Amino acid sequence: MPLSPASDHKPRRAHHVLAPACLALALMGSLLIGGSALAAATPAETIWRLLDYVAVDYPGAIQDGRVISAAEHAEMVEFSQTVRRLMATLPATKAKPGLETKADALQQAIAAKRSAAEVARLAKGLAADLLAAYPVPLAPSAAPDLARGASLYAENCVSCHGATGDGKGPAAKGLDPAPIAFTDLDRARQRSLFGLYQVVEQGLEGTAMPSFAQMPSNDRWALAFYVGGLSQDEGARSRGEALWQGDAKLRGQFPNLETLTKTTPAELALSVGNRKADDLMAYLRRSPGVLTEQGAVSLAFARSKLKATVNAYAAGNTRDAGALALSTYLDGVEPFEPAIAARDSKLLTRIEAAMGEFRSQIGRNAPVDSVRRQATVIEGLLEEVEAVLAPAQADATAAFVGAFTILLREGLEALLIVVAMIAFLKKAERQDVLPYVHGGWVAALGAGVLTWAAATYFITISGAQREMTEGFGGLFAAAVLLSVGIWMHGKSQADAWQRYIKERLSKALSRGSAWFLFLLAFVVVYREAFETILFFAALWSPRTAGAVLGGAGVALVALVAIAWVMLRYSSRLPISQFFAASAALVGVLAFVLAGKGLAALQEAGVVPVTALAGWPTLELLGFYPTWQTLLVQLAVIAILVGGYLHNRSPRRMEGTTG
Repeated sequence: MPLSPASDHKPRRAHHVLAPACLALALMGSLLIGGSALAAATPAETIWRLLDYVAVDYPGAIQDGRVISAAEHAEMVEFSQTVRRLMATLPATKAKPGLETKADALQQAIAAKRSAAEVARLAKGLAADLLAAYPVPLAPSAAPDLARGASLYAENCVSCHGATGDGKGPAAKGLDPAPIAFTDLDRARQRSLFGLYQVVEQGLEGTAMPSFAQMPSNDRWALAFYVGGLSQDEGARSRGEALWQGDAKLRGQFPNLETLTKTTPAELALSVGNRKADDLMAYLRRSPGVLTEQGAVSLAFARSKLKATVNAYAAGNTRDAGALALSTYLDGVEPFEPAIAARDSKLLTRIEAAMGEFRSQIGRNAPVDSVRRQATVIEGLLEEVEAVLAPAQADATAAFVGAFTILLREGLEALLIVVAMIAFLKKAERQDVLPYVHGGWVAALGAGVLTWAAATYFITISGAQREMTEGFGGLFAAAVLLSVGIWMHGKSQADAWQRYIKERLSKALSRGSAWFLFLLAFVVVYREAFETILFFAALWSPRTAGAVLGGAGVALVALVAIAWVMLRYSSRLPISQFFAASAALVGVLAFVLAGKGLAALQEAGVVPVTALAGWPTLELLGFYPTWQTLLVQLAVIAILVGGYLHNRSPRRMEGTTG
């Protein structure tokens, strides 16, 4: 990120930056992603970076009201002017005039050579207010991989910053400004992990430090965490670990990753002293996974997005607030649905309903106070979720029950449809078409495995993509089942139909119809396999692997038994009763899938949400308390009733004999 708008600005001393092993390669990477990454930085991010530098570096310019470095003071003046200029380019919100007033106050304080404490207070206060009005992600969604961070440092940074981070790498000689020494403890105490992440992402104009925006976000966070721990040795980390394990009050100060990434050692030292702050930060920056283990980190992203949503809505950014509200649930809560459902399914229902109402209020421009109250309700629910996700609750029994419930629930929906198709073909004596149905569900399972592999190793499947896949798949299957159900009902109405079925049905099943059955089997099974595999990925851990496999195994046995009973019983039914029972079953499944499909599209933000206050959620029937899902399921009932009545009409029944 440029720290100065002037392209001919002289190189400055590099106080806080990573220098790459090869500037040319990094610049080439920037071009490969569509141009300069510096230009891609938003004004809000640029302003935050400048304010961070001012708060940290101003003491190097002014002490006791006098200038100790004219060059440093000129730089601080320039930065404050740039902050004010960029502030004018921000989108208009209710908060913007107040931010501009505070930027003016900061600019005046620097020009008047006020104390370092006052300037730091003004800069940090403005930075906090800026992020509230124009939110940016403050933390990774999961604990960074420090081994990956070390590897990235060795590949990109060692040549300039040195293997230990002392700034004396083989390529450092002759660089002006010189690479920063990350082993400088005094400076490390002033730097937050979020600040380091911003430098890695955006670079620094006037130095050899370019942007590394071409790296995935997870890699940038891993590098920031690794660099942030270079100022401390193993002894400090060991002492920090002892502090963390032995002091519950200290643990309470870091409930999630966002708190860790925002807090500097100097800020922590105000409450615990330098020694404890240094040691604890040394441990947490090298072992961020301990936050994951204590459970709260799983919802850190949700909390961050929830807060950002309210701030954006209060600032008048309704569109941004809507997008952030969606992300709060899809990216912050939904990945942990199976774990929550396994331990407290009623809690999951409550939080889904609360999030739906939250989005509904934003969509209908409810008063800010009402939105804030709903956010408070969600905060309370997140606290309950954190409690049930704590390690003490994450036992093998919960994992077993979760895996069993998920696979049985998702598998049963697909099984009922596939078994109905198989039974139908056997009744019609068209076993030659059975390979198409079997091919459909087998291909769907294979596609599900490929989806898991892609989500694990190649791409990230977002919550929105997942919900849209489930939603459109559910609606497609419901539409097909509606027509099939009405058709089957018609076949059960008159004795003449029995002759039609026995004598002519085989001719009706063309090759095109067979491929249609393949597609239907594929869609209904893939929809359930897609959800099941992603849910299992969220449940899986080394500690619970055996329980998850056990639950899945028992569920598979139950599904096989259900399929055997259905096929055996259906073969004994007279053909008219078979079609009548199948029509009823298919109609119910169409009702359920229509509700679930629309609800998934609501969670993805494709369909609006208008909550029905006081109505229950009946997940087994696919009923969710919103006007939209109610209307689509009423439409399904109306179509089924209309179709069944049409089948019973005298003219229709007479016409069937021809």
